[in-house]
Amino acid sequence: MTALGPYLPRGTLSSRVQPTLDADGLVLRPWRDDDAAVVAEAYGEPDISHFNRRTMATEAEALEWIRRWSTRWQEESGANWAVCSSGRNVVGRVALSRVNLYEGDAELGYWVLPGDRGNAVASRAVDALARWAFGAAGLMRLQLSHSVRNQASCAVARKTGFALEGTKRSALRHADGWHDMHLHAAVRPQRSSST
Repeated sequence: MTALGPYLPRGTLSSRVQPTLDADGLVLRPWRDDDAAVVAEAYGEPDISHFNRRTMATEAEALEWIRRWSTRWQEESGANWAVCSSGRNVVGRVALSRVNLYEGDAELGYWVLPGDRGNAVASRAVDALARWAFGAAGLMRLQLSHSVRNQASCAVARKTGFALEGTKRSALRHADGWHDMHLHAAVRPQRSSST
């Protein structure tokens, strides 16, 4: 039996600069230090902090997170983008976490600021990130999970082609108790061969 090597080699991410991506009228760009105020504001917003299970009390704490997000690219363990409007204002976040180059997979997450919800921000950002992850980055599988109580996230997953694979019972503890979590996934589209 032949032993399997890594699906993607080390350096798949870290050997290049994190790209800026077009997302159907939005721009996905790496986070910058001067985004700390909007990150602190976002994690102070009740829905974002509740479903992400995280709060931030200060801009200094947000700046620490932004810098940690940047480090994850070099470690090839994650990648985070600010989702920006055409006017360059930050309206959300989209990210890959738990990147596993050996298996060729990652977990996708997102949030949108309250004033920009209802404008397909999350679905456009998820579509763009998935195209890049399956294309330029070469990943094979992306998954996302969300509380079954978060119907907006479920709608984004369905709209962007992440099939529901199941429900993980009492999978994550939130401030209001244990939540069941939906698990959605998408796999890299297979290219049809010409005959």
